[in-house]
Amino acid sequence: MPDKTGYTGGNSGASIFTGKGEIMKFKQRNVVAGAAFAAVILALGIGQAVLQNKADAQTRTVQAPMFEVDPLWPKPLPNHWLLGWTIGIWVDEQDHVWVIHRGAGGLHNNERGAELNPPIAECCRTAPPVMEFDAEGNLLRHWGGPPKDKEYEWPDGGHGVHVDYKGNVWLGGNGEKDSHILKFTKDGKFLMQVGRYNSNAGSNSLEHFGRVAKIWVDPKTNEAYVADGYKNKRVAVLDADTGKMKRYWGAYGNKPDDTPLPNYDPKAPPAQQYRNPVHCVERTNDGFVYVCDRQGDRVQVFTPDGKFVKEQFYAKDTLASGSAWDITFSKDPQQRFMFLADGQNEKVRIILRETLEEISNFGDGGRQPGQFYGVHSIATDSKGNLYTTETYEGKRIQKFVYKGIGAVRAGPQGVLWPKK
Repeated sequence: MPDKTGYTGGNSGASIFTGKGEIMKFKQRNVVAGAAFAAVILALGIGQAVLQNKADAQTRTVQAPMFEVDPLWPKPLPNHWLLGWTIGIWVDEQDHVWVIHRGAGGLHNNERGAELNPPIAECCRTAPPVMEFDAEGNLLRHWGGPPKDKEYEWPDGGHGVHVDYKGNVWLGGNGEKDSHILKFTKDGKFLMQVGRYNSNAGSNSLEHFGRVAKIWVDPKTNEAYVADGYKNKRVAVLDADTGKMKRYWGAYGNKPDDTPLPNYDPKAPPAQQYRNPVHCVERTNDGFVYVCDRQGDRVQVFTPDGKFVKEQFYAKDTLASGSAWDITFSKDPQQRFMFLADGQNEKVRIILRETLEEISNFGDGGRQPGQFYGVHSIATDSKGNLYTTETYEGKRIQKFVYKGIGAVRAGPQGVLWPKK
């Protein structure tokens, strides 16, 4: 029997009696409860899908080179020496590792207290700018700096080192007035200067440069490819013996134009000119030239005569210093993999060279071995080991030991700490 309000005391199928005794079926509770139940089921399904996707992403693997950081490489430097901004690396035909760094501006007074006048402490001192290490991390040779006889013009901001197939050492410079490149023997004997200090004449000059980032010499043609640079916006190609300019080009093979570009916008159409800096250049065994447009987050590929082939963006939403800092290639004859140093996102990206697809990456921001602070330059030795340098407050070299091809996590691998 209903109570005085007409409520029968049932639940979802309750009847309500009107004043005239008319009965109306009320099923609102059924609808609400049913909808709530459906929502719970849907939420559980979505949550399960998200968790499954995350699990799949964490367990999905690809076949790629495997590495572990060597936390004990290189060995401690002598003479209380310290590295400053470490902004260039190359591995020569003997698997010796060459590095260029900048102490001036890169080391604080409390780091170089022993070289101040008067000294404020027993330690430390700025290491010589150019250093050579053997595969075990022993320091072999060291030299560099302004000459007493003014035979050549040492750059304000040495940047990039390359040892060519003849054993010559090439150096660039990205100081504000650096508009030249230098060539030495391995012992530091001066051989050639191309361009003059404080003589930048723009990206179409045949004689001078604009804050060069990197140089690479082709052993097949004896041509020096120049990433030019922090001020200019081009790749320049020189005769490696005479220094004579042979050709040059800008983004997409266009004639370089130094008109300032608006700030990088990842949603805007790709810029038809390079941004500064044009930070790397290197040629592969099959004859393609790869160029880093650092702040443009892209790598472009050309034929040796400057004909554009293709491009790829990496971490395209990266602003500030950009994601495309430096490249090196795996040592198999096909150079199947490309390794891209990304100093803004603090990682090394592993890329299938044929398609330019990124398949994995490693590293993270930090100061421990295997982490990065401004990973700047990258090189490979004959055994497949990788070497990296760090600028800003990173100020170091790291070695990543090659462990063969195997299954690695697709996407971020994190820090490659030794397993044993």
